[in-house]
Amino acid sequence: MIIKRTITQHLKKMLKQFPVVSLTGPRQSGKTTMLQDAFKDYNYYNLERMDHRQLISEDPIAFLKNNGPRVIFDEAQNLPDLFSYIQVISDERNTPGQYILSGSQSFLMNEKISQSLAGRVFIGHLLPFSIKELNKKQDAYTAIYNGYYPRLHEAGISASDFYPSYLQTYIERDIRSLKAITDLNSFSRFISLCAGRIGQVLNLTSLANDAGIAVNTAKAWISLLEASFIVYQLQPYHRNFNKRIIKSPKLYFYDTGLACSLLRINSADVLKTHYLYGALFENLVISEIIKQFHHSGKRPPVYYWRESNGTEIDCIIEKNTMEITAIEIKAGQTFNKDYLKNLNRISDSEIKINKKLIYNGSKNTVVSGISLMNWMVLESGMGS
Repeated sequence: MIIKRTITQHLKKMLKQFPVVSLTGPRQSGKTTMLQDAFKDYNYYNLERMDHRQLISEDPIAFLKNNGPRVIFDEAQNLPDLFSYIQVISDERNTPGQYILSGSQSFLMNEKISQSLAGRVFIGHLLPFSIKELNKKQDAYTAIYNGYYPRLHEAGISASDFYPSYLQTYIERDIRSLKAITDLNSFSRFISLCAGRIGQVLNLTSLANDAGIAVNTAKAWISLLEASFIVYQLQPYHRNFNKRIIKSPKLYFYDTGLACSLLRINSADVLKTHYLYGALFENLVISEIIKQFHHSGKRPPVYYWRESNGTEIDCIIEKNTMEITAIEIKAGQTFNKDYLKNLNRISDSEIKINKKLIYNGSKNTVVSGISLMNWMVLESGMGS
């Protein structure tokens, strides 16, 4: 059974407004399955296939004129010259919903879009399943360990089999194709070091030293990991609070199952006593919030907050310039009043602050004006 993806309705809406829709996301996030299921009235071409590329590249203009206006080009970055031809034909037709471009290498896709299709394309991102999409009751340890990649759940593949293969494919197919990466072993070690820094403020100098590479190389590799939807940099809140002292982002993975594999965690039970369990639980919640925004077609207005007095808030969601939601994330199953300490400290006379605690406990209630929520309640739409 194909699991319906939240982003589908938004893509259909955008196809009524833009001539071209682009969908990027990590490998194996379900882009091909979703597009073929939701847009059956579109002709489909996979540009990883040599025969499809040859068919199109022999005479792109003729192909586009004779095979339109509803066409999906999957892994479109494999035929970069196609983008400029799509620009020409889509401008001539001047109608919405002509082409869907998808790809897992967003750094290549975005480069070609900015060169040829700027102003003509809506760019969406499909990430692994959200809690609501998967709709599978599981404890936090299992959820963190398994992660949310569709194939793992739909085909019943174990996490210990899926993620090492996934990483090998990512490095050999995506990273090897980039001339900037010459030492794949160093890059593999670098990703593992990133997994050990989940939830920490990113210190590029320390990370580079541990990886045995230059700081500029570390900066470039982080950008590469972010562009390919492996890691996410959570920026500090941008309002001009007088006490704000942090300018560097925090590092998270888009999927905790991948992070667990990199950390050589070999079962969900190991997480119960693992020193990074708290950070991984925090990552689970942050990534879920990020997914909900992306799958609604929105850019995530999500940050963290740290002040000079030691007050730190794990997650800030900016609703507008006059209202934010401040979220503390705790991995414990038993509520402790200390969990509310930082939330009680923050205040601002100019904006409304909604305060929430997301934890691994079972009670959903309100304490001292602060909403307590089990992490599974995130499926109700925290990010929308």
